[in-house]
Amino acid sequence: MRRKLVAGNWKMHGMRPHLREIDAIAAAARAHPQVDALLCVPYTLIAAAADIAPDFTIGAQDVHESDQGAHTGDISAPMLVEAGAKVVIVGHSERRADHAETSHHTWAKAAAARRHGLNVILCCGETEAEHDAGRAERIVQSQIEKSLPDGAAPDWLTIAYEPRWAIGTGKTPTLDEIATMHAILRAKLRGMIGPSANEMRILYGGSVSGANAASILAVDDVDGALVGGASLTAAKFVPIIEAAAQIATGD
Repeated sequence: MRRKLVAGNWKMHGMRPHLREIDAIAAAARAHPQVDALLCVPYTLIAAAADIAPDFTIGAQDVHESDQGAHTGDISAPMLVEAGAKVVIVGHSERRADHAETSHHTWAKAAAARRHGLNVILCCGETEAEHDAGRAERIVQSQIEKSLPDGAAPDWLTIAYEPRWAIGTGKTPTLDEIATMHAILRAKLRGMIGPSANEMRILYGGSVSGANAASILAVDDVDGALVGGASLTAAKFVPIIEAAAQIATGD
């Protein structure tokens, strides 16, 4: 059985006073060892967060494909490792939309992260227009096909399905829609990497909250959640961890 993973993405939020939230979230994660939990925080907080919660997984939200060079404002995988990151998000829809990143960029970033021992959460998802036009299946399959790095394996790679129109909007697909898309992704992965795809975790992301987490996490092939706004405070994030723990224990 695949372990549930609850991953938080703080995006461009968080200053040093918010470290107390990380400390509280880490404590909750320790209290529920039957699930995995992590936070991807701004670059400026990675080292401090890793210091205050050394037994909790801290990650980054992006990485450059090169190890070093004239790339103003970017950050490399070796830098993330030195800061204390253990995982990195690549291909997030906000990077694709706001920075014109392609699936090829995502592929290169995932490969760079892997070279330096970072685990990877690789995102895919369709826009609202693509969804309404009935193209969601084709879009996410294409994104996975073009983004999946060589040697993709479940011990270091996780897929996150995030319909772009559900991120931060309060909208969510129906449970049937989520189940269908996750099944499509699982089948695509099997076709690309074989039976090990059955062990690879596929997260759902997009307006996940304590109120809807239990129902979403109970859907077939949903192995956890990538959480945005609700991960910023322990009060909102811990109930999602607890929902995952209840499912893991069969309560």
